[in-house]
Amino acid sequence: MPLPAIEPLVEAFLGFCRVEKGLAANSIAAYRRDLSDFCAFLRKNNISADEAGGSIGKYLDAMYGSGLASRSIARRLTTLRNFYAFLLREGRISADPVGSIPMPRQGRSLPKRLGTEDLERLLAAPPANTPGGLRDRAMLHLLYASGPRVSELCGVEVRDINLEMGIVRVTGKGSKQRLIPVGRQAVAAIREWLESGRGALLKGRQSRYLFVTARGGPLTRQAFWKNLRHYGLTAGIGAPLTPHLLRHTFATHLLEGGADLRSVQTMLGHADIATTQIYTHVMRTRLRKTIDDHHPRA
Repeated sequence: MPLPAIEPLVEAFLGFCRVEKGLAANSIAAYRRDLSDFCAFLRKNNISADEAGGSIGKYLDAMYGSGLASRSIARRLTTLRNFYAFLLREGRISADPVGSIPMPRQGRSLPKRLGTEDLERLLAAPPANTPGGLRDRAMLHLLYASGPRVSELCGVEVRDINLEMGIVRVTGKGSKQRLIPVGRQAVAAIREWLESGRGALLKGRQSRYLFVTARGGPLTRQAFWKNLRHYGLTAGIGAPLTPHLLRHTFATHLLEGGADLRSVQTMLGHADIATTQIYTHVMRTRLRKTIDDHHPRA
């Protein structure tokens, strides 16, 4: 079955993901990047849209040859699987060229985390005498206290936080919402930001977002990432910091403190418990210590 130019098909697929599947903007942007890379490969090698499906093996070989990590290759292959499954459902192709291609093997790396001393220095790094510093301090406290994804953190609105009950509502992947408890220190940092920093930064402007810029929009993921790295250097932390590192720290500290895996899954917003099971090494370590400390013949 002949295919038209592949770019319009990509746009149709992205529209399907946005309208019918309700995927988040970040997920759609990731699909767009992966498919744009695939289209660029086809153009570079003069491969037509009709031949694109049969050239996926060559595309994967090129990615392996470029030294791309197996995790990144697996993500791009997943994107292509979803794209061609869409084309098959729409009747644009008669056979799926991707379904039989095996996923690259990936080693499961254990998540890194911050130690308690590094974490305390990081939380204290933002200046407490500027509106921006109060905002960043509140964001760091909330990220560590509740473990949201950075996109969820930046998208929190004022109406989403209940300081009296200590609960924040975040909107995750696929526009799914969940409620996460917020600890006392994070509540105090957010309250100080609301009372002493947010109004001073907005200067009369209105905004529905909790963590705002001077123009009234939400602080972007990229800006928060940059600020986090700056505060990491200020705190004397050698390794580059990422928001995901604080999310991992949140989950690991919870499990070390006695939380069960299902509760952590709910708070992290993982749809599948298998995603959360990367933290089972923490559970095993805790069980080993429990036996060593309490069993008479340990």
